[in-house]
Amino acid sequence: MSQILLAEDDNDMRRFLSRALQNAGYEVVSFDNGKSAYDRLREEPFTLLLTDIVMPEMDGIELARRATELDPDLKVMFITGFAAVALNPDSNTPKDAKVLSKPFHLRDLVNEVSKMLAA
Repeated sequence: MSQILLAEDDNDMRRFLSRALQNAGYEVVSFDNGKSAYDRLREEPFTLLLTDIVMPEMDGIELARRATELDPDLKVMFITGFAAVALNPDSNTPKDAKVLSKPFHLRDLVNEVSKMLAA
């Protein structure tokens, strides 16, 4: 089973995303900030990092950079209202990272996650 690490600082959004992914059959571990998510990544491997960009303590871009240094095979998807930031070549985001712009339908999220994990 694919394990997804979710980092999203909005409590309601984090609950909705976790529930949708769990209902689709994924195991989800979630955190409300990048630092806590990174600490967990250092303890165990995950298949996919699903992260917001704008968060306290450590933003999603820094989290993704550090996470892929730990595990170069980790897949990364950003969920954000700031897609231009994630797509900026100067931001050093992981090369194969996917960006899903808010707002999105939960079905679209599950479909994109399925595609990434199947690749």
